[in-house]
Amino acid sequence: MAENKLDKAVKRRVRADRLLLAGKTPPEVARLVSAPRQTVYRWRDVLEAGGIDALREMRKSGRPPQMGAGELSRLYVMLLEGATAHGFAAPLWTLKRVRLLIEREFGVRYSEVHVWRLLGQLGFSNQKPERRAIERDEAAIEHWRRRTWPALKKTPLAKSD
Repeated sequence: MAENKLDKAVKRRVRADRLLLAGKTPPEVARLVSAPRQTVYRWRDVLEAGGIDALREMRKSGRPPQMGAGELSRLYVMLLEGATAHGFAAPLWTLKRVRLLIEREFGVRYSEVHVWRLLGQLGFSNQKPERRAIERDEAAIEHWRRRTWPALKKTPLAKSD
């Protein structure tokens, strides 16, 4: 899927390049390819400096990731080991705990929102534990419902005339 998305981005830049070479202005090209005007100006500069190949090889700009693929793989394994294996009292992972783990093990500080994104990228989803005790005895509960509960329920008082 990522490759397909990349192909679309390359095709969009090449289309913009052709429009620019045909004499269209960057604002016109921006409107035609549905791109921000400033982006088209950047594409034009790349095209003039390095040609069509440089435009094809462009990658999305922005801040480089603080954790590489190897570190994310290591984080994945650590999460599978469980929270108690990494010094937390309860076995459940929370965003705060994962954030603390990342900070402690990798020296990287992320917001909880970004930790949420990383977890999604790693294939984890939001899970809520059942609100039932592990030791729950269904037979004893059913016995109590059928025998004890009816005896405890109040019966309506008889009306006296």
